[in-house]
Amino acid sequence: MRTLHVLVTAPVIVLMVFAAAARCKSEPDRPMAADGFAVLELFTSEGCSSCPPADALLARIRSETGDKPVYILAYHVDYWDHQGWKDRFSSIAFTRRQNRYSRSLSSLLYTPQLVVNGSDECIGSDEAKVRARIRTALSRPSAASLETHAEWQNGKLALHYTTKGAGSGDELLVAVVQKEGISQVKRGENEGRTLSHVQIVRDLQTYPVSGENTRQIPVPAGFNTGDWELISFVQNRDTGIISAASRAVVTTPETSGK
Repeated sequence: MRTLHVLVTAPVIVLMVFAAAARCKSEPDRPMAADGFAVLELFTSEGCSSCPPADALLARIRSETGDKPVYILAYHVDYWDHQGWKDRFSSIAFTRRQNRYSRSLSSLLYTPQLVVNGSDECIGSDEAKVRARIRTALSRPSAASLETHAEWQNGKLALHYTTKGAGSGDELLVAVVQKEGISQVKRGENEGRTLSHVQIVRDLQTYPVSGENTRQIPVPAGFNTGDWELISFVQNRDTGIISAASRAVVTTPETSGK
């Protein structure tokens, strides 16, 4: 595993050094509960030679889980962009998000890092530990509930959502996700490789948790209902713990019968 340990202070990165990170613990298998869920947040980069195996593992997990409550989000961080190749999906906002997790989880910043339900982390390419964490997350009942539905009409995307059981300090986060992407890497550690990605987060918005509401969601150029989706989750701004999640079904006037 290659790691890049950085200390980030917005809006610039002030320290970047190589370090080792292997903070994964084995966990026993537990029985699966019907109302459990797993939000898998992978912090990755096209500039990191250790990241493609993690990307491939999440692609397999996505194929296997289908409609189960397993929600995959791949954030491309930007601190590898200074190592010879700029990742076209990268964002400093995602680096800042990972930096917040490094504080709440007392972990180093490294790639590929996987955070599960905002409360646990491990190396994203360690298949045994990743699958153990998914089983553990699915075995734990949800502390809250979230239902979402999205409508795409006239170039605008409206998200309708209902939350129950959210606590003080909870927020609604909405990720605009590109389901697949391919890049030809010409420089850096992955020079000459064709990299395939799944569940690429292209935008992440935060809203108040307000029971039942509708929000207009900004979308990147190229958004369509077939190749993109919305994944929403309720997260505590102080602890980072995620208490509910949902994948929105995006409809158009034609598909909804309007």
